[in-house]
Amino acid sequence: MPTLGIAREFLREFGRLQRTVQDRVFETFAKFEEATFAGVHLETIRNARDPRLRSIRIDQSWRGIVLAPESGDSYTLLRVLKHDEAYLWARRQTASVNRATGAVELRDAVAIEDTLPDLAEQAASTSDRLLTEVSDADLRRLGIDDQVLAFARTLTTTDQLEAAHAMLPEPQYDALIGLAVGLSPEEVWAEIAATVPDDTEPGDIDPDDVTAALARSTKQVVLVSGPDELMEVFSYPFDLWRVYLHPVQHRVAYGDFSGPVRVTGGPGTGKTVAVLHRAKHLAERSTVDRSVLVTTFTRTLTGSLEVQLRTLVEDEDVLRRIDVRHVDQLANQVVTAEHGRIGIMRAEDQRALWREVIEETGVELTDAFLAQEWRDVVLAHQVDDLDGYLAAPRRGRGRPLGQRQKERVWAAVTAFVDGLRRRDRWTHETVCAEAARLLAARTHKPYRHVVVDEGQDLGPWGWRLLRAAVPEARDDMFVAADAHQRIYGHRISLKQVGVRITGRSERLTLNYRTTAEILGWSIGLLHGQPVDDLNGDLDTLAGCRSEVHGQPPSLHAAATRQEELDGLAGEVRAWLDAGVEPDQIGIAARSWSQVDAAVGALTAAGLPAKSLARSRPESGRVAVATMHAMKGLEFRCVAVVGLTEQAVPPPRAVTPVEDDPLSHELDLQQERCLLFVACTRARETLRLSWHGTASSLLPSS
Repeated sequence: MPTLGIAREFLREFGRLQRTVQDRVFETFAKFEEATFAGVHLETIRNARDPRLRSIRIDQSWRGIVLAPESGDSYTLLRVLKHDEAYLWARRQTASVNRATGAVELRDAVAIEDTLPDLAEQAASTSDRLLTEVSDADLRRLGIDDQVLAFARTLTTTDQLEAAHAMLPEPQYDALIGLAVGLSPEEVWAEIAATVPDDTEPGDIDPDDVTAALARSTKQVVLVSGPDELMEVFSYPFDLWRVYLHPVQHRVAYGDFSGPVRVTGGPGTGKTVAVLHRAKHLAERSTVDRSVLVTTFTRTLTGSLEVQLRTLVEDEDVLRRIDVRHVDQLANQVVTAEHGRIGIMRAEDQRALWREVIEETGVELTDAFLAQEWRDVVLAHQVDDLDGYLAAPRRGRGRPLGQRQKERVWAAVTAFVDGLRRRDRWTHETVCAEAARLLAARTHKPYRHVVVDEGQDLGPWGWRLLRAAVPEARDDMFVAADAHQRIYGHRISLKQVGVRITGRSERLTLNYRTTAEILGWSIGLLHGQPVDDLNGDLDTLAGCRSEVHGQPPSLHAAATRQEELDGLAGEVRAWLDAGVEPDQIGIAARSWSQVDAAVGALTAAGLPAKSLARSRPESGRVAVATMHAMKGLEFRCVAVVGLTEQAVPPPRAVTPVEDDPLSHELDLQQERCLLFVACTRARETLRLSWHGTASSLLPSS
């Protein structure tokens, strides 16, 4: 019976197509005769490298490229592209069958042939080769064929290999990059073998039998039996990223480690994917319910992780072994079990208490300075007396204090803590600190494994809590973080809080979300900024890249706020008219008042919009939120509004330079990171706007 396979790679791209084109794809493939696909008219592509590649008309401007085997009736939809792009792509590609895995492969044969002479010339000037230690026999055993083997032998750096990702067959690239990052041939084969059906032996694979290969390629191709099933597959293309792991992601997600491991990388590089797979892997090896904690720093992100885990993990027994909760929720659970119900003092009430303390003690410092000194020095270093405070390091604090000043600060801190106690109130920080103390004293820990997403935004009190929640053992902690996306200002050393990752750290560089143009512009916001790596060294975004291209971000100046909001409404209407779904549009602003203004402008223009102040994104509505609340979200189109000099950064968010010059610079860096986070929520289109004078955080040219 004829079958149609849909390349999973295309399903990831399907969601990027305009809605009108998606509808035409639906219609084209729903019309196959008698719920099969043999009756479709497939056109031969002139000058194609591979005669099995055929085209199918989607509409006047778009074509689909289909792999049609020489015999048999298994077809695979590979791409849907604009007319000229489709034929150009098809003329460069060849299909083959990997001798090791039995999977169908595609390669840009023209690009490989064109690149090889330049690489060979570069290689001739040095004796160093990237894969010198790996024999030809081992490479062939891993599925590397003659053309790719010749290519691999010219490589001198990992950057050259990563730059060739798009042109090489995916399974062969995965094998080569695994070797390049330090895996042995045996370790690479162990990962490859997991993709090969149990009843398949390499010797049984016919390299020319594409039909048999398609039947084996369940991780590459989604097979459907008719239009209804086809429509169902097309309805969830964005979920399919969960089954794909780059070799570096796979190594950390499914590896065995002697202690805590850290994964870093820029936005969209798949850190959360690695987190989800790590949790799944650990839960599958466990036999105890709720033995794996998956956590992050906010309720919204925790909810998102829980939803994604339920998509990835189908086994209810495995799901029961995973406990998803944010750090403050865990802390409250531990503390209330010991002390009964507790009350958290609101931020504005804390500021009022500090002002009372200043009046009582006469200390000549601001409430903001004292609050930060208490968090960043006293709580961060677990200081409990004056001598401890006098000796404590003041990393990140730029205003020097003499001994007399420190004595007065300590008196103010003591008065503040006493004020909390008298009012029977806690702060989120003190709850975490108490929970960490309670768990550290217990022999029996609540979890066997802890998996952390967005670790850069946890404070030292949160890290101590997580460290105390799990015994020190193999595979105890898994941390995903990007210091360039730190939006809450906590600067910690993992060594300081007992999370020792030395020798167990990986960095992801390939961005799967954002176009190269948006990513490059956004990285420019942080150019020249020294960013710590959470472990006492400096982090970098060097090498972070995207292989998807699009339009550069657009910047729009307006004379008045109303003019800016009118421009926003016009742009959103244009996106909707182009086929972008409302819930694939995100609007980011620095404050909730700006969010309300944007929602009002869009609603007045008859456009569906919703503030995320008290809710999650909603189907059929444009999502409007602060830059902080955009963390963890992504959209096809993003507009960042209100980037005026007076609003970004807001004066209250930046320590006055006269109070503390170092804190001033760190606060500005945090604001740049926040803008960076907002911009990198965009997959395809980024629009930035302001009225009056533009923010100083924007590039000058």
